[in-house]
Amino acid sequence: MIVFSWPWMWLLLPLPWLVRRLLAPATRHNEAALRVPSLETFSGLDAPARTTSSVRRWPVWLAIVGWIALVGAAARPEWLGPPRELSVAGRDLMLAVDISGSMKVEDFLLTGRQVDRLTATKAVAGEFIERRKGDRIGLILFGDRAYLQSPLTFDRATVNTLLLESVIGLAGQYTAIGDAIGLAVKRLREQEERDRIVILLTDGANTAGAVSPLKAAELAAREGVTIYTIGIGADAMNVQDFFGQRVVNPSAQLDETTLTEIAKLTNGRFFRARDTVELAQIYRILDELEPTEQEQQAFQPRLSLYYWPLALALLIASMLLIGYRRGSL
Repeated sequence: MIVFSWPWMWLLLPLPWLVRRLLAPATRHNEAALRVPSLETFSGLDAPARTTSSVRRWPVWLAIVGWIALVGAAARPEWLGPPRELSVAGRDLMLAVDISGSMKVEDFLLTGRQVDRLTATKAVAGEFIERRKGDRIGLILFGDRAYLQSPLTFDRATVNTLLLESVIGLAGQYTAIGDAIGLAVKRLREQEERDRIVILLTDGANTAGAVSPLKAAELAAREGVTIYTIGIGADAMNVQDFFGQRVVNPSAQLDETTLTEIAKLTNGRFFRARDTVELAQIYRILDELEPTEQEQQAFQPRLSLYYWPLALALLIASMLLIGYRRGSL
């Protein structure tokens, strides 16, 4: 249906009639001072009688249509679409992803090829982001320091794009887990009272930053923020060296004890992802622990239509102006 945002503008519709009725007509000064007799005055006597008012009546009707179109544009017509439902889960969910130098270790398989840890995280976390309809999601990337890449937003596509554009080592080579938690809590505490969740993914231990992870976790607990920690990295990996192939543990630096304690302090859980399959399963578990769609909100899309009557009014005004210039009006 069509609605008007400013319906009171229709009160201006009789304005030209009121001006014509209340004000005296303008005096014309363009007539010649001296009239020269000629036979042209009698040239139209044999033609069919047509009054000047009937010939000149169409510009008046055209001007009336133009004025109606102009007032209609000023009333701001809008097309009101059918109601649509918007899922609102009532959660603020902050993803904190480690992009330190250790994330370049290629100990994950993705579609049959060996990839680094960050590439696997992007693939799995991207699917998780797409499933979080109704949640506000933010993104923090951390290395030597923690950086807010995206504030909390319903725009899941933008958050996913920013995650895909992240680069290993962009924030430094070390790992500031405490700073990442502190920044996440700072951004979440500024919001209204909602379910506030942090999902922290790292492959190492806290080796940088100004805040210790446990102190940051205590702050999160006081603010009512739940933290789910994910330790990423394989337990065994074949490497080639001077003496041949040997098996090493690429996750030897992973501090599982601290990550478990962080989750425990904030009523969250610690997960261990040794491959892509386990990482995908963890995100599905998180979907079950923090389900979406708790309530529905309806909204109606609006499409402005004022430019159509405005274009008609301008077209009619141009036609009348051209006719006046040519002397045909």
